[in-house]
Amino acid sequence: MPDIPFGFALPGGQPPDPNDPAQMQQFMSQLQHLLSAPGSGPVNWDLARQVAASQLAAAGDPAVTPYERNAVEEALRLADLWLEPASSWPSGIQTPVAWNRNEWIYKTLDVWRKLCDPVASRMVGAMGDLVPPEARAQLGPMQSMVATLGGALFGGQLGQALGSLAAEVLSAGDIGLPLGPAGTAALIPANIKQYGEGLELPEDEVRLYVALREAAHQRLFQHVPWLRGHVLSSVETYAAGIRVNREAIEEAMGRVDPTDPESMRAIALEGIFTPEDTPAQKASLARLETALALVEGWVCHVVDDAAGGRLPDVVALGEAFRRRRAAGGPAEQTFAALVGLELRPRRLREAAALWAALTEHRGIAGRDALWGHPDLLPSGEDFADPVAFARSQLDFAELDEFDFTAPGGPEEQPPGGDATPPQDTDRP
Repeated sequence: MPDIPFGFALPGGQPPDPNDPAQMQQFMSQLQHLLSAPGSGPVNWDLARQVAASQLAAAGDPAVTPYERNAVEEALRLADLWLEPASSWPSGIQTPVAWNRNEWIYKTLDVWRKLCDPVASRMVGAMGDLVPPEARAQLGPMQSMVATLGGALFGGQLGQALGSLAAEVLSAGDIGLPLGPAGTAALIPANIKQYGEGLELPEDEVRLYVALREAAHQRLFQHVPWLRGHVLSSVETYAAGIRVNREAIEEAMGRVDPTDPESMRAIALEGIFTPEDTPAQKASLARLETALALVEGWVCHVVDDAAGGRLPDVVALGEAFRRRRAAGGPAEQTFAALVGLELRPRRLREAAALWAALTEHRGIAGRDALWGHPDLLPSGEDFADPVAFARSQLDFAELDEFDFTAPGGPEEQPPGGDATPPQDTDRP
């Protein structure tokens, strides 16, 4: 990352030379433009994109070669073929693509905006509250500068986190959230190659395993129309209970020297958000962890079932991915510290065991039928005894009492937006 505030760079991606008056004047002009430009929300997302792109330019973002593009498309086609007998749904892939790291950021930014804006708005509000009430009237229009600065601070550091995350993720659905466009199955070849080298496993096997996971993820979210809104709403509900550590913000802002733009580079906003320790927030966290675990557990179980006996290193790959998803990578941990959201399925193994028990006792169709409505899904308590839950007889007469258009059903309103017709619920 260039040693400049938030990753600003001159044309060509180089940081300004402090000893070059012309370059510093150009840099200061950029900064002045940033702070004077009206924002459309609590996060300066234009700045976030700039920072992420600058970070990737410094670290390297290999272009996708024609060979890699073809290999990805072939892997996704084969993955869909293998998944046919392991799932009750047909393919959910409309467009198979290979992305570079910048494309992952660009294609997923709309969902990140929905997830991060509510948390960031509380940070910006807390920054404004630091101004004494008696001084606010005197500041007048300058009050908007506080919000602009807050959006720039958060946007810059969020851009750094997303830039780091873009260098780790292997596919559009890699972290368990429906981040990309509906129906688009995307793999990131540069990251898959790097990950495979770390595992010391053949690249084509790793690519195919990632393709299986992505294809399974697409089947689930494409054929369960309420699921996208359900998962994102669980994240948003939990985020709504995150509080701001005002002392941490005050300490960070105390390090800003208005006469020295370089002082902003040293501000670290990690740790300013902490979950409220209330029964409601604990219940919200439990719902979020259960939702993430059920999605990831289903994907792991279906993929391992489809790849068993076909991929030589399927056991090693499955175990490596379970550890990776349960622990999270360095960039994911940075992102969690920055926004207060840990998007990790902590009960992944229990969830996978539950889906395996359901497959054994109810069959593939009976297992997947539970995705028909959120009220049919296992609860966190059911994880303790998966066999008992799988053997329990569902009273289908109870289905008459379900309102399938109620919140959580197909017409669920997506977080942060207006109500949409059922056919649009899969759009990010």
